[in-house]
Amino acid sequence: MRVALYEWCCSGGLRGPDAEAVVGPGRFSPAAAGLRAEGRAMVEAILRDAARAPDLCIELLLDSHLAAAGGGAGRLPGAIEIPAGVTVTPVAPGDEQAALVRSASAADFTLIIAPETGGVLAERVAAARAGGARVVLPCGIFIDVATNKQATAVALAAAGVPVPAGRVLQAGESLPEGFVRPAVAKALASCGGDGLVIVARGADLPPAPFSRRIEVAVAGQPVGVSVLCGPAATHPLPPVRQRYSAGDQPRYLGGDLDLTPSQSRRATALALRAVRAIGNATGTASGWVGVDMILGLREDGVDDRVLEVNPRMTTSFVGLSTLSTTSLLGAMLAVATGGICRWPGAGTGADGRFASDGGRPPERCLETDWSGA
Repeated sequence: MRVALYEWCCSGGLRGPDAEAVVGPGRFSPAAAGLRAEGRAMVEAILRDAARAPDLCIELLLDSHLAAAGGGAGRLPGAIEIPAGVTVTPVAPGDEQAALVRSASAADFTLIIAPETGGVLAERVAAARAGGARVVLPCGIFIDVATNKQATAVALAAAGVPVPAGRVLQAGESLPEGFVRPAVAKALASCGGDGLVIVARGADLPPAPFSRRIEVAVAGQPVGVSVLCGPAATHPLPPVRQRYSAGDQPRYLGGDLDLTPSQSRRATALALRAVRAIGNATGTASGWVGVDMILGLREDGVDDRVLEVNPRMTTSFVGLSTLSTTSLLGAMLAVATGGICRWPGAGTGADGRFASDGGRPPERCLETDWSGA
């Protein structure tokens, strides 16, 4: 089974026309470096995981600069560790989207990982599908709703799924007088927490040159739940406690599985409600869908809130893929094509701890509670 793997940063996106819209000016900016490290970690985790499934043949679309650095095998300096058996297709500058379409059209399945910012994810998925590819992602309408944080909140609220109270701030608009603080501001379409700002009690929020969502900060623990989706089954994976840096512009650091049984049950139930709500409004989801939420302080879950829905593979794959000796990617493809998930999710003794850049996760980090901002 041939799978084309495209990850925006590693597959040439940072040297393409969308780069400035996603990471700002400069391919070596802090935003670009963070996104590049996260993309590398995801690609390496996927390649290691796919090696556990003998029926999967991976074709990795790789920026030609990175491919030249390592000759397509072994360790690429600062880039990708590529296992034996993976086919590397170099991508020339400016040819990234066309290369995706070519490889995707010849593959049995295509996995696309790209930022929602600037419509990059939706555009790549649409181009690949127009070329006849079988992309393992939700339908276009699902992606359109899920990549817009305001549209997601509206769809979830309409289905009775709890979300933080909030509204859209248009470009140049100030925070309305009397808006409850602490509050959280976020770009309408973003990834990895870019554009996230915590507005403390008594603080103000300067206007921005782009539209964003402002919402009341919810006290509690940030959690992510990944869900494998298909026409016959919806399979939730173990919930991940998310870790962020401190400060008014927190960065996503990674996660672990250190949640109580009660928290895990609440998170799983809420994630399934969220995926079902967006799916009912747009069309059946397929592949990997991530649901980010805050689990409130009350054990009965009355304060739990869904923050966003990610219609693509998320960095949680880095940690979750270590929980079993069987392939999580293979399980996702099985569910997406109408089969049953046979991924056990345990067995190696791994605890699922991971850093977003693939490095060693910190022993301790901020126990996030945005209510105290």
